[in-house]
Amino acid sequence: MDEKKALIKCAEWCSRQERCVSEVREKLQKLGLDTQASESVIRRLIDEKYIDERRYASFFVNDKFKFNGWGRVKIKFMLAQKGLEPDAIAAALDNIDDGEYEAALENLLRVKRRSLMSKDAWQQKIALVKFAYSRGFEYEKAGRVISKIMGGEDVDTGFEG
Repeated sequence: MDEKKALIKCAEWCSRQERCVSEVREKLQKLGLDTQASESVIRRLIDEKYIDERRYASFFVNDKFKFNGWGRVKIKFMLAQKGLEPDAIAAALDNIDDGEYEAALENLLRVKRRSLMSKDAWQQKIALVKFAYSRGFEYEKAGRVISKIMGGEDVDTGFEG
């Protein structure tokens, strides 16, 4: 495929959904474009605003937080894996409201707690910590929320509540 056709194809692809440079680079590689032509297409797509990594990061953060229930740690890791600049990632993560973030974590943990088989408070807390951590929430924040939702149960976990 020549550079012009690749540009048109990628512009259409990028106009349907937000894309980052690494995704477009991978697509161009699959289309058989050489490195120099690929970089030329990418520069053009950036210049014409088909690709905007800050915009991509913002949409990614919003989607993964609201629809997938991911925490900041997992989102940050996934964006870094895609090759986005740390300042673009940080700016996008700053858009998550702290109150909404904690409320989402609390809701996730309350739902998870209802599904746990064990009635032992210590085992529940450990399971909830593992769950929160697997979703990409910070250990300290998870500890505070777990202490809050299990408030009346006197089990020492080392969490400060």
